[in-house]
Amino acid sequence: MTGTLVLAGTPIGDIADAPPRLAEELAGADVVAAEDTRRLRRLTQALGVTPKGRVVSYFEGNESARTPELVEELLGGARVLLVTDAGMPSVSDPGYRLVAAAVERDIKVTAVPGPSAVLTALALSGLPVDRFCFEGFLPRKAGERLSRLREVAGERRTLVYFEAPHRLDDTLAAMAEVFGADRRAAVCRELTKTYEEVRRGPLAELARWAAEGVRGEITVVVEGAPETGPEELDAAELVRRVRVREEAGERRKEAIAAVAVEAGLPKRVVFDAVVQAKKSDPSQAPTTP
Repeated sequence: MTGTLVLAGTPIGDIADAPPRLAEELAGADVVAAEDTRRLRRLTQALGVTPKGRVVSYFEGNESARTPELVEELLGGARVLLVTDAGMPSVSDPGYRLVAAAVERDIKVTAVPGPSAVLTALALSGLPVDRFCFEGFLPRKAGERLSRLREVAGERRTLVYFEAPHRLDDTLAAMAEVFGADRRAAVCRELTKTYEEVRRGPLAELARWAAEGVRGEITVVVEGAPETGPEELDAAELVRRVRVREEAGERRKEAIAAVAVEAGLPKRVVFDAVVQAKKSDPSQAPTTP
């Protein structure tokens, strides 16, 4: 019988937020794979737990090499507990490769839910929470960062990012450039810790604040793109669009219907604009019957 891979969420700040099951799993696992074994030691001491199993490191630098070893342990029946420095494994932390490998071998994967910086920041932001997307860390290079932001410039869902404190001002300035200076956002710093702070405001204002220097673990929540209503097009523009479609080979009826959909208008409005244009200046009207 194969073993079980357990992904365990760890506190993002306050040790009192550790779920009771975390201590049980740490004490009973056959193997504990930790992102940082020194931080794991501090965690177990705070919880009053002594792991009975073997403790190994599992971080970005050895993730590829150690994954096959842990899979072999699981295939042999071991209960392997995976913990990162804070939060849930595999969410912008080591773990995805091991989960994927375990799933591929039909190994059971379960989790001990725990605190999440993403959900905590989202809840505290004051921004819409019914729909959101997590974008993780942005690229460090300015050009790549701008390109990534432009990809989601029209995203209507609330956006959540992680960021390093020394890059926060540049990131917020880039967001203000791409999303708009007045787009609402919240910078959540040191969540659940002694110096927790949530700073809310327009992106441009937050960028100026961050330029003074910010410390700690950072999560940024950004309002989604605003909804846009139908385009307000005058009659001349409606006629021009119909003409362009006709010149591309569409019949007038289909062209009028398509332009009406684009503009969010009844077909009759576009049709009347075409008829009036033909009366006023036949050379500017659509050419096909």
